[in-house]
Amino acid sequence: MANVVVVGAQWGDEGKGKIVDWLSERADVIARFQGGHNAGHTLVIDGKVYKLNALPSGVVRGGKLSVIGNGVVLDPWHLVGEIAKIREQGVTIDPETLMIAENTPLILPLHGELDRAREEAASKGTKIGTTGRGIGPCYEDKVGRRAIRVADLADAATLEARVDRALLHHNALRKGLGMEPVDRDALLAKLREIAPEILQYAAPVWKVLIEKRKAGKRILFEGAQGSLLDIDFGTYPFVTSSNVIAGQAATGVGIGPGSIDFVLGIVKAYTTRVGEGPFPTELLDDDGERLGTRGHEFGVVTGRKRRCGWFDAALVRQTCAVSGVNGIALTKLDVLDGFETLKICVGYDLDGKRLDHLPIASDEQARCTPIYEEMEGWSESTEGARSWADLPAAAIKYVRRVEELIECPVALLSTSPEREDTILVTDPFED
Repeated sequence: MANVVVVGAQWGDEGKGKIVDWLSERADVIARFQGGHNAGHTLVIDGKVYKLNALPSGVVRGGKLSVIGNGVVLDPWHLVGEIAKIREQGVTIDPETLMIAENTPLILPLHGELDRAREEAASKGTKIGTTGRGIGPCYEDKVGRRAIRVADLADAATLEARVDRALLHHNALRKGLGMEPVDRDALLAKLREIAPEILQYAAPVWKVLIEKRKAGKRILFEGAQGSLLDIDFGTYPFVTSSNVIAGQAATGVGIGPGSIDFVLGIVKAYTTRVGEGPFPTELLDDDGERLGTRGHEFGVVTGRKRRCGWFDAALVRQTCAVSGVNGIALTKLDVLDGFETLKICVGYDLDGKRLDHLPIASDEQARCTPIYEEMEGWSESTEGARSWADLPAAAIKYVRRVEELIECPVALLSTSPEREDTILVTDPFED
């Protein structure tokens, strides 16, 4: 049985939620392996809309085990609220359907406060554009060996020691930013209160997943954000605080890389980005506005309007190579309906020199201008298409050209938010 990793191959918001939900019907376990509740996944099932941040997309599917891995940073208060909200929509969530890795770091209120304070203090041009939810500062504490993890909630003495270590660092930072010190007793009280709610889901996830694999169960590894926000391979420093690429799936849950059989990259038929940072194909004209309006391009978490631009094949070829993508799921093809002419970025001009990839240096990224290839658009609708025969010839030609330019085949083609409006070319679980 194949195990599949799903990663975003652009700047996030590629439609991972729908694809993961579509694939989850074929999976036994769905595991989140990185990110925090800054990720927004929207699922539309039988006309009902589910908006998820921290929970794996598989929770809306009965009979599946959903897992939050150690590569995730978890806001326990947000999680409890999200669980309650999803339960109100008729979804069963209990320790039989949800597990949280015991070594998952916890996002505390002080992390969000620090996140927002630093962003507010940053001068124009140095703002990262974070969601202000504390994800970055929590990852910093993890690496700095001062994080409070799920297992720490079970022992009072350990919890106090962990809090004291964290506050030694954070109160010094807060003083420098003109903030009041953290109320230690109040923080401990909040953690003790939330502990039973979280500990009921705690488990040695690495062990559970290894046993599931030995039993022949299919595991779907769900990533958040997009590869261009990867802390190492993204458009640094305008990136998230974790590794987003497929290699993180193994360390983010505690399973060997040999357990990964297929990497599916989620790719939007055009390009969007939320927040600050370089965006070579960004459109600040009527075409960009049209893409944003037709694609409903607003962030699930923040409500921020997404920046929109033409498809960047050079960037997607780069991210597919770094993640070892075996096939892509191309989403939102229907948003391109009605454009007379479509453009695809095939490379960049940097001071008169042609490049086939985006350079790593920020100043060079800012000076890159896209080199476009133009293609004929189509007037017919592709919305809801479920077979190649339902697509206009020009749309098929566009998809085939994308495959050629990114050097990776299309495994799935999505033509609307509805999960069944999907053309299957290659089933990742059967490849």
